[in-house]
This record gives sequence, structure tokens and C-alpha cells, in this order.
Amino acid sequence: MSTRALNDDEVLSEMNKMVAFINQEAREKAREIQVKADEEFAIEKARLVKQEQQSIDAQYEKKRKGAEVSQKIAQSTLTNRSRLKLLHKREEHLQDLFSVARTELAQLASKGSDSGAYTQFLEGVIVQGFLQVMEPKVLIHTRTQDAEVAKQAAEAASQTYNDLTGLSVEFEIVPDLGEDGAGGVKLVNASHRITVDNTLDERLRLLEDRMLPEIRRDLFGANENRKFYT
Repeated sequence: MSTRALNDDEVLSEMNKMVAFINQEAREKAREIQVKADEEFAIEKARLVKQEQQSIDAQYEKKRKGAEVSQKIAQSTLTNRSRLKLLHKREEHLQDLFSVARTELAQLASKGSDSGAYTQFLEGVIVQGFLQVMEPKVLIHTRTQDAEVAKQAAEAASQTYNDLTGLSVEFEIVPDLGEDGAGGVKLVNASHRITVDNTLDERLRLLEDRMLPEIRRDLFGANENRKFYT
């Protein structure tokens, strides 16, 4: 069977068909590439958006925690300041209370022999001092203005001491305590090795130390943070 050669029109028609086929293939390939590119773009966009969102969330969480810490620090600072201010006011109140006590003691001692209570107090603390020293001779140090009333109290105290122990004691009044003291006496043995401080200032100081927890509880209530009491 013989093959006939194509004429020019037929050749042109075949070429047009081939061009159309190539163009069709190119368009389909282009669409595939576009779809693939759109998919990859969407995936990359979603990844970047998620990454940025996570970064923003992390920054927000960091700032939130920082704000919480700052708030707690500020709140703790204010609480501590308030607590310290309260403690300061309480301490001022206690000092005012002790100041009133010192003033009343000074008024008691200032009456001297005119005050039966002061004379009785001196007699009691001198007896106590005699019993602590337990020696035949004792020096009794007083303020100058208390010398006479202290001598009277010491005479009565020496008799009480003798009644209690069957022992005698000689005493000497030494009026050398400071005039700014509240009153009372100091008893010293002859060798100056034993001293019994029964001045009003010292006894008030001891009372403050020993009764301070009880005074605080009476004035301000029990300490919620304290579990044990002696």
C-alpha cells in the first residue's frame, strides 16, 4: 500500500493539532503546578501563622507570669510594710505603758517616808536581799532622799530577817544611787562580791522582760503564728 505525501494544508492542520495538544498539556501542567503551589503556600502560611501564634502566646504567658510575680512582690511588700507599721505602733503603745508605770513608781518613791506603801516596799525588798546575801554585814545603797526611810525600813527588815532565820545582820546605809532613778535599794555584801539589785528601775525592767508575752497577749490577743507557750 503506498503512502501519499501530505500537502501543505494537511501539514499545517497536523501542526495546529500538535500545537493545540502541546498547549493543552502545558495548561494542565500549569494548573497542576498552580494547585501544588497553592497547597504548599497554604501549608506554609498555616505553619507560619501557628508558629507566630505560639510565639505570641509564649510572650504573653511570659508577660503574664512576670505581671503575677510583680503583683505578688508588690502585695508582699505592702503586707510587710503594714505588719511592720502595726508592730511599730504596738511597740510604741507598750513603751507608753511602761513609761506610765515608771512615772507612777517615781511618784510612789517621791513621797518617801510619807508613803506607807513605799516604806513597806523597801522593807520587803531589804528582807529579800538579806535572805539572798545571808551574811552578817550588808551595805544598803539608796538615793540620798531615801536614806532616812531606807534606814527605818532596814531596821524593821533586820528584825524580820532574825525572826525568819535566827540570824542577826548589821547594815549600813550608803546614799550614793543616782538621783534620776525611781527609787529602791541595792544590797551588797562586805566583800562586794554579791549584789542584789532591788531598785524600782531594775525590778520594772525584769517585770517587763518576764511579763512582756503576757502583756502582749492581753493587749493585742494571741499570736496566731506562735504554737508553743512556756
